[in-house]
Amino acid sequence: MTNTSSTTTATDFRNTILNGDSIEIMRAMPRNSVDFILTDPPYLVNYKGRDGRTVRNDDNAKWLKPSVNQMHRLLKWGGFAISFYGWNRIDLFAEAWREAGFRMVGHIVFRKTYASSSRFLRYEHESAYLLAKGNVMPPSNPIPDVIDFDYTGNRLHPTQKPVSALLPLVETFCPAGGLVLDPFCGSGSSLVAAQQLGRDWLGIDLDAGHVATATRRLVQGEERAAA
Repeated sequence: MTNTSSTTTATDFRNTILNGDSIEIMRAMPRNSVDFILTDPPYLVNYKGRDGRTVRNDDNAKWLKPSVNQMHRLLKWGGFAISFYGWNRIDLFAEAWREAGFRMVGHIVFRKTYASSSRFLRYEHESAYLLAKGNVMPPSNPIPDVIDFDYTGNRLHPTQKPVSALLPLVETFCPAGGLVLDPFCGSGSSLVAAQQLGRDWLGIDLDAGHVATATRRLVQGEERAAA
């Protein structure tokens, strides 16, 4: 399931996790080849958790526009992408999305029951934008733009997202039998959500340790409704 080479062919791209530079790997993929993108990239805030763990490439934006350009190239026309982002770096994210050709068509707030940090405010939510490529059809059953965000404890990744919050995103915006791409897959929560809903999935991550964690989760099918 895990491939550590960035020189892959189109046949390698379903139900696998690739270890390497996601920009290089995406460049090797055919245009218009994925149905939905769900990703949680670095927030560009030089994150450091309470336990001292960090996120690679969270201290620079050099990768942002090239990666967004490749995501737009790979997404099928009429398809959706959902990207988490750092709220205090929205100018950089929005510029990258627009320049690549994405339209911002929705905004999602993930409501926490805890504060991840506290300074001027208690930060009790995460945010993501719903992005569209070309003319898109609204879903037949739109989901709320506020979704509960279960606490994962960040056991498997410094910024681990709960599968339960990602399931409605995959179910709504990826067609049955479609391919979900996460080029910053971390511990693989987005891929677990895709697997549980019967979608194909492709994860990419630069960190070999995170790839091993995600691979284990997908092989074992563990933690069906959370993590």
